[in-house]
Amino acid sequence: MAKKFTVSFEFFPPKTEEGMQKLRDARAQLAAFNPEFFSVTFGAGGSTRDRTMDTVLEIQQEGFSAAPHISCISSSKQEIRDLLQAYQSHGINRLVALRGDVPSGEVSAGDFRYASELVRFIRQETGNHFNIEVAAYPEFHPEARTPAADLQNLKRKMEVGANAAITQYFYNADAYFRFVEQCDALGIAMPIVPGIMPIYNITQLARFSSVCGADIPRWLKMRLEEYGDDMASLRAFGVDVVSELCETLLAWGVPSLHFYTLNQAGTISRIINNISE
Repeated sequence: MAKKFTVSFEFFPPKTEEGMQKLRDARAQLAAFNPEFFSVTFGAGGSTRDRTMDTVLEIQQEGFSAAPHISCISSSKQEIRDLLQAYQSHGINRLVALRGDVPSGEVSAGDFRYASELVRFIRQETGNHFNIEVAAYPEFHPEARTPAADLQNLKRKMEVGANAAITQYFYNADAYFRFVEQCDALGIAMPIVPGIMPIYNITQLARFSSVCGADIPRWLKMRLEEYGDDMASLRAFGVDVVSELCETLLAWGVPSLHFYTLNQAGTISRIINNISE
């Protein structure tokens, strides 16, 4: 395969042994694309802490670079310190540092309020041991007061030690292009890697998008709805749409592509093969 771009993949830690085996199968398939790293998510309030670490260590034992997510909401400094020390002791050298979502019914937010505070703490505790990825939002964080405030927040994360950013997914390439241009104008010099979400079904996509603030363009939403229960045709159309998005981004010169896998490999494999031809 004559792939001339780099990729990375995000997984979530499965709850069952069956889910873990499915993840192993997906990982084996995606490993063929020689990813820069596999990242593993971290549940709200640290609800998947042990499963995240177990999954990360298994990936590392297979010879791949693994990047655990760390979210700081509801966590104490000592809890984060312990987690950092554990990852260091296992030779993990890449992290995805996030604020995270407040668990339902949570009263105390812990010792951190923002991802920038977490990034600063990681640097204070571990120096330059970790390559730190943070989140960026081309269509702006759903809780952002203004677009300008959201951009300043990203700049703050870079200034306290972030190495690169991975964006929330989007389907409008112009939103990403404008966002990167605004970042450049503000002096945000770190790589901003586009996050790519395959389309599996409209209900799931709409639910995700309502939570994270990602926009589903009207034309895309109407086309997806038109397929009704014909999942095969909907996913084939989704592969075409996302492949074209990736090709547009690569032609523009993005640093890499980061795929949100939902622990599945088939659709993403077809997309990468499309854009590698």
